Amino acid sequence: MSEIRDVHERTVEAPAEVVGSLLDRLSAADDPIFPTPAWEPMCLDGPLAVGAAGGHGPVRYSVAAYEPGRRVRFAFAPPDNGFHEMTVEPLGPGRCVVRHVLEQDLRGGRLLLWLAVVKAVHGTVVEEVFDNIERVAAGPVESPVRWSAWVRLLHRLNWGRAAAVDIPERAGLIRAALDRPAYQDAYRMELLPGMPRDPDGWTGILRDAFPVVAREGGELLMNVDTAGVTARASILVDDRYVTLSTVARADTPRGRLYWGVVRRVHPFMARLMLRRTHRGLALAAPSAGERALAESAVSSGGPENGLAG
Repeated sequence: MSEIRDVHERTVEAPAEVVGSLLDRLSAADDPIFPTPAWEPMCLDGPLAVGAAGGHGPVRYSVAAYEPGRRVRFAFAPPDNGFHEMTVEPLGPGRCVVRHVLEQDLRGGRLLLWLAVVKAVHGTVVEEVFDNIERVAAGPVESPVRWSAWVRLLHRLNWGRAAAVDIPERAGLIRAALDRPAYQDAYRMELLPGMPRDPDGWTGILRDAFPVVAREGGELLMNVDTAGVTARASILVDDRYVTLSTVARADTPRGRLYWGVVRRVHPFMARLMLRRTHRGLALAAPSAGERALAESAVSSGGPENGLAG
């Protein structure tokens, strides 16, 4: 068995109480430091308090210790062991150090997985947390973390997949778009904090190559007719998901021949296009820290009154 101890720390030019107040918002709806939507958010089954359970992505843990404004420790859920912990320590009136410590006992395949995959991703996420803390509490980040080629590859390979679903009840436009469609399908992905909630922001799924023919609420409808096939595609954005739906009908012998071939690859392509756009928008979205600063500026009446000083 091998004991892993991984430590990251950064000095922040801001009072410890300011940084501690950001730590206290971990997992909240307005969490300003966990790096979403580029990474899956930290979610707990209740407010940040001892006993609250949850995690981020596939990593599961619960709050084992919590000192508001100073320290929070998360114990990994079985079969994992160990903990990860974040602390804030003052270095004077206007400076502090924020530290993240992870400790686990690993063996065999788990140790290899840590060394080959998890360590690089974990370190990147922690440094992005520090970037957001520095961004919100102290101002612009001089040297934000840069992803290595290995982290970029792992991120691409491990990004979520689109799930097949029924056309949503709320997708009224596409449900009424075509009389007696011969084919229909729908695929959805979960929205992450900071991702666009306007369906117009998602037309890149189809490379903006088709005209939008209707909009209603959180849905837009596109005409995707081609080669004797009458088809419509819908993008619906609701409170939790973005859903790509398609209905089609072959109207001519040429269309039936064309669709007989295309329908075999359509599910794969629909999933691929939705996943590609979902990841692209997540990477292009403002960081949690940038969103927090923007919201603070709006609520206080101007950028000069934001949190950073």
